[in-house]
Formats: sequence, C-alpha cells, structure tokens
Amino acid sequence: MGILGIFVPLLPTTPFLLLAAALWVRSSPRLYAWLLAHRRLGPYIRHFRENRAIPLHAKILSVGLLWASLLYCIFAVVDRWWWAQLLLLGVAVGVTWHILSFATLRR
Repeated sequence: MGILGIFVPLLPTTPFLLLAAALWVRSSPRLYAWLLAHRRLGPYIRHFRENRAIPLHAKILSVGLLWASLLYCIFAVVDRWWWAQLLLLGVAVGVTWHILSFATLRR
C-alpha cells in the first residue's frame, strides 16, 4: 500500500511504510532489514523512527502535491457539490497541518 501511495494521489505513503516497518520488526526481521536498507524508502523510515522528523524537501513535495490534487478535485471533479468541495478543503487543511506539525529534519 505504501508503494502504491507514491503513485496514487490522496493515498498516504509514509503511514503505510511505517506500519509495515512496525509489523515487520517482530514478525519478519529479514523483511524489516530489507525495508530499512532500501535505497529510496529506508531513509524516510529511519529518519522518522529516530528523529520523529520529516525532511524539508519531503514536506514541500507532499504538501504541494496534496494541494495540487485536491484543488483539481475541488474545481474540476466536484464543482457542482459545494459540500464535497468544503469537505475536500477541510481534508487538505487537516493533512497539511498534520504534515507540518512534525519537526523538519535538518541535514
């Protein structure tokens, strides 16, 4: 699900990767080690696990893609349903606040 979330807007990537890491840490040490050693996914999991922080570029990219996707949905997909537009706007604000509430990882 985490890898699918990379390509599907509104499907969260990081929470599913963190969940996989949490489940694999006791059930499958081999898969846990593979996930942490992965070239692209491993650093995000390690940084979050060790520092509870998200890199600045990941914050910018995730918030930018979130707003681009939701604004498109608000104005092009559900343009006739005001209640759905408000709901999507609320989701965008909530997820943005959640992402920005984590510390920023400085390198």
